[in-house]
Amino acid sequence: MQDTGCKMQVEEKRDGAAYKSYKDLDVYKIAHKLAVEVHKMTMKELPKFELYEEGNQLRRSSKSMPSNIVEGFGLRRYKNEFIKYLAIAHASCDETREHLEILFETESLQNKELFEYFINEYEVLSRKINNFISAIEFGHKSRRAK
Repeated sequence: MQDTGCKMQVEEKRDGAAYKSYKDLDVYKIAHKLAVEVHKMTMKELPKFELYEEGNQLRRSSKSMPSNIVEGFGLRRYKNEFIKYLAIAHASCDETREHLEILFETESLQNKELFEYFINEYEVLSRKINNFISAIEFGHKSRRAK
């Protein structure tokens, strides 16, 4: 199988056991780390009036990614459901980038270095989620009764 940017293999392991935890997924690890970083950044870097406006939207969209990856993983037995939740995570990634761009363009987020860091990290995450969805689509093995 090609490198999808994820450590998790789509096919089952030799011992027949499926993936052990969503915490093993690179896409989850990155999404979780970024959600925590975004949360902290919004509390420290944004003006008070943005905390409950665009800052809140940014926090919600960033936290939506790891949550949807976890929920999809819980339904991984069902290929279409797994893909649906990964697609929602991917859409939340785009939404998060949009909120970052709005904050930067309105000068509520003035730290250009932080802005560029998050934009770049979310672009990488977006590609990884997309590659992971492709890997699931083409390599998913449903659990069948033997």
